[in-house]
Amino acid sequence: MSIPAEAYLWLKALHIIGVVVWFAGLFYLVRLFIYHVEANQFEEELQIAFSKQYSLMERRLANIITTPGMVLTISMAIGLLIVQPSWLSERWMQFKLIFVAFLVLYHILCYRLMGQLQLGKCNWTGQQLRALNELPTLLLVTVVMLVVFKNQFPTNAVTWLIVFLVVFMAASIQFYARWRRLKSSDQNS
Repeated sequence: MSIPAEAYLWLKALHIIGVVVWFAGLFYLVRLFIYHVEANQFEEELQIAFSKQYSLMERRLANIITTPGMVLTISMAIGLLIVQPSWLSERWMQFKLIFVAFLVLYHILCYRLMGQLQLGKCNWTGQQLRALNELPTLLLVTVVMLVVFKNQFPTNAVTWLIVFLVVFMAASIQFYARWRRLKSSDQNS
């Protein structure tokens, strides 16, 4: 199928915009979940007020930013695949689609957690949610590398160094959060 170059560029630009919006929403949504869960440590009156506020913020973020970003991303991706159906036979695209499927499942999990938080029935801890919040970062790095390198995905030492740095950054964030909590609990004792 041949379409004008400008139409292809519009599909591509809108796809990228959708990805940015979707990921921004996913990153911030789970951060709100963390704050929501940690607000349960406050006295009851504050818990109620914070829970209402976080529930409102989560719903708005999910429904006005995150989900429309996902819809834009996927619909523009379908348009790109209609224009370039040969990509479906390429290994990099097949892997990319698998990772995108994981992202959609992650998105669905976020909605489930949001519902549990609004009902006051979420059993996840702040620490578990922090770990969960690292998953879209890893998926984003993987998908971007697949798109950039396509079938020539690098497996040399530089690639593994970058993977190590991403994992190191994620672990550092976890350790810092734990250290901050321990320091805070020592000061309260």
